[in-house]
Amino acid sequence: MKKYLAFVLAVGVAFALSSCASTPKVTRVDVSEQIDLSGLWNDTDSQMVSAEMIQDVTNRPWIDDFAMKSQTKPRVIVGTILNKSHEHINTSTFIIDLEKELTNSGRVIFVASKDERSEVREEKVDQAQNASVQTAKSAGQEQGADFMLKGEINTIIDQAGKMQVRYYQINLQLVNILTNEKVWIGEKKIKKEIKRPSSTL
Repeated sequence: MKKYLAFVLAVGVAFALSSCASTPKVTRVDVSEQIDLSGLWNDTDSQMVSAEMIQDVTNRPWIDDFAMKSQTKPRVIVGTILNKSHEHINTSTFIIDLEKELTNSGRVIFVASKDERSEVREEKVDQAQNASVQTAKSAGQEQGADFMLKGEINTIIDQAGKMQVRYYQINLQLVNILTNEKVWIGEKKIKKEIKRPSSTL
């Protein structure tokens, strides 16, 4: 009987230790902290590139030229950002970072995206049927964008043994929607040297 109880206890302890070992350790960190685990594109790259490129585009002469001619701030929309790199990059979060920087710059009026406008228009249709006349928002009052920001992300990868160099080039351009003229072209480059500790490359 004692041997049986000892066996059951040993199995229980082993199971408990196994459960503890398989439980991941999670630590909350500040969202602004730079953490590089794989060397791939991450949130730090997205925030850094969007902040620097929007600072550049909002400090170029095209804004003052447009404001002088139109007597209003330019209305800007973010179009397609193509991912032509070697890795999966969530361009949606990059676009959101661009939208945030554009809006917070205070130098332009930011226009809602195509999908967001569709949802708002559905709300107007609903209001026309269900809201009071005094509060319903009518259609046909939207302000069209003057400029579209679009671009692409490319990479060049060089690798030898455990060493790898990842070169990112982000190109953005601002296009006048009325004339198709490019009023600003921006470029940001990131170069990362990655050394793997083992034969994981």
